[in-house]
Amino acid sequence: MEDTEVFNYEYEDYNNYTYTEDPDIDEQPVHKHQSTCFSEVICVSLLIVNLVIFLLGFFGNAVVIWIAGFRMKRTVNTTWYLSLAISDFIFCACLPLSMTNMVMDDWIFGLFMCKVTSCVMFVNMFSSIFLLVVISVDRCVSVMFPVWAQNHRSIKMASVVVGVAWVLAVALSVPSAIYRQEVTHFGRTSCFNSYPPGGHQIIALTRFLAGFIAPFLFIIVCYSVIIFKLRNNRMTKSTKPFKVMTALVAAFFICWMPYHVFVLLEVNHLSLSHHVLVNGLKFGTVMAAANSFLNPVLYVFMGNDFRQTFRSSLLRKMENAMGEEPRTISRYLSRSSSMDTRASTHI
Repeated sequence: MEDTEVFNYEYEDYNNYTYTEDPDIDEQPVHKHQSTCFSEVICVSLLIVNLVIFLLGFFGNAVVIWIAGFRMKRTVNTTWYLSLAISDFIFCACLPLSMTNMVMDDWIFGLFMCKVTSCVMFVNMFSSIFLLVVISVDRCVSVMFPVWAQNHRSIKMASVVVGVAWVLAVALSVPSAIYRQEVTHFGRTSCFNSYPPGGHQIIALTRFLAGFIAPFLFIIVCYSVIIFKLRNNRMTKSTKPFKVMTALVAAFFICWMPYHVFVLLEVNHLSLSHHVLVNGLKFGTVMAAANSFLNPVLYVFMGNDFRQTFRSSLLRKMENAMGEEPRTISRYLSRSSSMDTRASTHI
């Protein structure tokens, strides 16, 4: 039977495999595989980075979930933050599995978890990005049409939008579960991608367009409109909104661009050396994972002054950051539309 070439980069298993369906290979391995992770500088470095991402992302998002879900009054803003934190929390909760695989150089969790962990990664990618777009559009609409936003923004509508974002994220992540397989070869069990002819190129391009380019353009347009509107109304005395906007867009771009670039290069893997692809995809995957702990920092902590955050209660500051009454822009909205300062334009 013709051998099948397998490429897998999503979860620290960055090697190419050629295998056959000979049952003797699986049942009677020639030798027992030995992990060499702790003897390799790159592997140990990636393990440490992933551990830091897990600790910061898991507990950081857990705090956001606790505050937005249990301590604060339910609002449109807290609905966005809560859903974003849940997405990042679930992803971070699965990181120990990939770290264990990295250390052991052997997948021990079975076919079901092989499919689940891969699917969770892309559900997180799509849901996080879609939610960032939703938040950007929400801020843009609140600044451009404050009266309409005050009359139509509701928790029910926000919940529906969040639900749609999650459904789309899951739908776009299904292929990662379908084509994820498990095989044991020479004593080593691997969780890998087994795409049909042409399937890898289609999936990679779809993820790049739907999970990066289109959302990035939406975010850029929304924040450009916000900045233009605020500058025209002489709101440039406070530079905080512009700094936060720049940080959000920059983090989005920096975290996800390397991953998508190397995935697209991997589709045409013969044009680059295996070493470059392996290390590039390792770096890209770690950068993408880092976005899961950066989100609570950028969307919560940067909403307030750092000095005031350390001087007063951290929990209270987080509540203020996710609340519906950002002082500076609210004053502008109240002047421009004579509406209640509860209009949400926090960025």
